[in-house]
Amino acid sequence: MGSSTIYTSLNGPTVITSPSVNCLQWSEDGQAFFTSKSAVYIMTPEHGINFDLDSVLKSSVDEDTDENPLLGWFRTMIAIDKTDACRWTDYSQDWSATSLGSMDISVWAITLSPSQLTPDAGCILAILSSNMDLTLWIAGKNALKGEWKKVTCVTTMLLDHFMKDTSLSATANTIAAQVLCIDWSSQPNFALSPAPGLDNSFLVCGNRVGTLLLIRCVYTSFNKISLEYKLTVTDRWILQVAFSKWILVQPLTCIALVAYSTPDGTIGFVRVTQTLQQTAKPTPFALPFTMSTAIEQLETKVLDTRKGALTALKWVDVPGRVQTLTLKTPKQLSIDCSPLHQSTGMQYISARDALVLCLVDGSFHVVYGIAGVACSVPILDYENVAATGVRTTNVSTAAVAVDDRPRSLKSESLSTTARGVFVRIERAAAASNSNSAGVGGGAGTFADAMRTSGMVCYDGGLGTVMWIHEPTRPADLSYKHDAKHNSILTVTRLWDGEDSDENVLGALRRVLNRPVLTEIGPAPLHHLRPIFFHLRQRARLARLHDRLLEILEIGDNEGGTEQPHQNTTNAYQDPMNIHLDLRNSLKRHLFGYGQLMRLRMKLSLTYFAWKLSSLDIMKQSQYGAIAQRLLAQISHQNLEVVIQHLIGVINVIGRVTPNIPFILRLILQSSLPSSSPSSISSSSPPSPEDLTLIAEGQKLLEAVKGVPPQGHTNHLSLSEICPACGVEVPFQNIINAACENGHTWSRCSITTFILSTAHVRTCIGCTRKAFLPPKKNLFTKHSSLLRNAVSESWFVKELLEAVHRCLFCGNAFVSVL
Repeated sequence: MGSSTIYTSLNGPTVITSPSVNCLQWSEDGQAFFTSKSAVYIMTPEHGINFDLDSVLKSSVDEDTDENPLLGWFRTMIAIDKTDACRWTDYSQDWSATSLGSMDISVWAITLSPSQLTPDAGCILAILSSNMDLTLWIAGKNALKGEWKKVTCVTTMLLDHFMKDTSLSATANTIAAQVLCIDWSSQPNFALSPAPGLDNSFLVCGNRVGTLLLIRCVYTSFNKISLEYKLTVTDRWILQVAFSKWILVQPLTCIALVAYSTPDGTIGFVRVTQTLQQTAKPTPFALPFTMSTAIEQLETKVLDTRKGALTALKWVDVPGRVQTLTLKTPKQLSIDCSPLHQSTGMQYISARDALVLCLVDGSFHVVYGIAGVACSVPILDYENVAATGVRTTNVSTAAVAVDDRPRSLKSESLSTTARGVFVRIERAAAASNSNSAGVGGGAGTFADAMRTSGMVCYDGGLGTVMWIHEPTRPADLSYKHDAKHNSILTVTRLWDGEDSDENVLGALRRVLNRPVLTEIGPAPLHHLRPIFFHLRQRARLARLHDRLLEILEIGDNEGGTEQPHQNTTNAYQDPMNIHLDLRNSLKRHLFGYGQLMRLRMKLSLTYFAWKLSSLDIMKQSQYGAIAQRLLAQISHQNLEVVIQHLIGVINVIGRVTPNIPFILRLILQSSLPSSSPSSISSSSPPSPEDLTLIAEGQKLLEAVKGVPPQGHTNHLSLSEICPACGVEVPFQNIINAACENGHTWSRCSITTFILSTAHVRTCIGCTRKAFLPPKKNLFTKHSSLLRNAVSESWFVKELLEAVHRCLFCGNAFVSVL
């Protein structure tokens, strides 16, 4: 291929990275995490985000054009406090418990939890230091560029747990708490609709006594953890651990494998089985399931005759097949590659049935036949086989099979392209800085090596990759101070042939139809990143306009969701016993349906296309019309879920006066036509779906009439008080409010009450605003005007607690104040 487009070449000054296959990784929130010696950097690509775009960082040696627009990033970081480290000598003075990593504490490894585990529906970051300190971190108010907070120290919990065992010595208990490797499992998908919404993931740790520790966050409190299971599998250190994806083997039963490696290169396996067992529901809103987990060490082992420790261990998800475990041992892959070079990236390209490996020296290598499509057994591509002189019984047959495949990936071409990108970046840096020979001291000469610390695919295998590199000179053995190190975040096109219009549309269809949408987890920005990336080109968006409109239209199977909680009108008498069950049920039914998630993703993509079509009014209006229909359908389903839950607790809620204004709002909204859901005065005819919702609203109205409220009746009006002048504001629009004196206010996208406080949260996708959850002390400190309408309504409180992502586009909220 010709000169590759470089979409990002962002400099990270004074950054020293630790090369590994997990140095650079994506979270389910759509953020890229990469580790350096003393910090973890969190990078969020800008596409699909419409919040605070002035903070976006852009840098590349190429120009920003409509044909190849550059990538912008939000950036934040977590700095490691080296003084806050465990003093292992306080627990044992024995040499076996010594931590050599305490002499210069650095970040050793990171792993990310599934999404939806934090109060803001985000991921938890686990950081393992060279001192074997394991800590958990979550985003604060703003995950894009704000502070991340440490919420708990796992090492402290492990020490407290093991030190209680008086049958063992203090040294043995201390070593048991020293973690060497970590990985976090995904959430099992039990193919239920709506998804249960439970946290069934595990943080698995391997320690120095050969024990696997399975840790889980407590469901009701993200900053509390518990050691669920421990299994001794070897009498050696566990150096690598990898948790596979869950596989649904039978209804309500999922299994996964934990692979671990020891210093002699042996790989063992542990099977983890999770089963949902049906039980009687304690309350109508509770789940009719209890979770049971079983772990079992398998006899199967992979032995390495060379007795060398592995440098990488990772599961590869091959579509349609059982997962494949990939590993890297100290072995020479090519004639110009050192056997000491470890792997820094493993990415499976399903369209080519190829595994692309990146080594620390910047070379790329391709292994075909992972799924048995390209050849009968996995082999390196034929160029690399010829270069190394390696011969096997089926090299000639496999080489022909690879050569006959169109547009085959080749190790030499990928390495050459990557080297060309590296040289261009370094020479551009040298030209822009006359006082230096280039970034890191080189100018892309033959003496400069491309030290690559991590590599991942950016667009899901369509040819664009992202890596972290630093220019070094291996022949120069002089000391280089930390302040002179610079790492470059690079996003570039590495191979051609996969980013055609047909492939982009095919990728979009796969994203919208994937079964993972039935989970309460990954954000739309994570699923849609490859689509956003390739549709940024206005020419391509114009070519695909008509076909994109067909995909974005509401499908036949996206018209509604199941009705929750029928015949539960008389279920509850005591509101204190139902808050948590109600909150969890609202979360499941608002975010646990695959068709509703699909509609939200379509809306996000429609907003994106509408924004890029600003030069063509006709096409922009067509996207706008589809956005209105999607918005109406999403609003319709959200409202139906909330009304159904209100009917289920009306015996309780009807007796509390502050709940009535919200109930009346829902009844009024249920009578609005879906063609214009924002306007109260619309006279458009109702559709069949509208008639269903109107019937639900009438049920709620009849239920309210049957249970007379207690308290003052002067709070039952739909009107609110203007925060500026104190006059009444009529309820005429669910998006905005205006008083007779001309004061205009936005309404909460969740409750439709006036946002009379600056302490709100904003969706990063559609920029809709909503009240903060009550646990963040919004109602006790700000705006007494909200007290009767919002703060005293326990149903509204539970609704605000249940909604941690935007009800319309499904993306995350951030707050500024």
